[in-house]
Amino acid sequence: MTDYTIRMVEPNDLTACHTIEARCFPPSEAAWTTSLQTRINTYPEGFLVAEYDGLIVGQVNSGSTHKDDISDEEFKQLIGHDPDGKNIVIFSLSVLPEYQKQGIASKLISDFTRQARKMEKSKVMLLCKPELIDYYSRHGFEDQGTSESTHGGAQWHVMSLSL
Repeated sequence: MTDYTIRMVEPNDLTACHTIEARCFPPSEAAWTTSLQTRINTYPEGFLVAEYDGLIVGQVNSGSTHKDDISDEEFKQLIGHDPDGKNIVIFSLSVLPEYQKQGIASKLISDFTRQARKMEKSKVMLLCKPELIDYYSRHGFEDQGTSESTHGGAQWHVMSLSL
């Protein structure tokens, strides 16, 4: 499937983005609607969506910080967010299940990384579960080890991509 576009999020994308979160993550891990609303309103330049035939099918959203420790839960609500921060931190990369395995997430990551370079960030960072380490490694991320985050009761690894 190549007939989709990647673009910056718009305020009216909130419901679609929340639907993606709810379908891709367990309730203990999915972002709340209020968190997504804050990310859209506060940092749209760090929030991309994949659109196919008028439907939002994927998203990647983030915050920016000068910190290297990204385990702080409050940061997901953009508490401590600094748009001029040297690091951009991905909170969620997700694609509706029926659109997965078609290269959409890879295109979102690629466009997001390009955007981060334009914004003159030093690193793209994220937390992922152990089973996703290989996926992010294929996109140039390096495993920095286990995070102190216990979000959703899961174990997380810090992944980092130097720009």
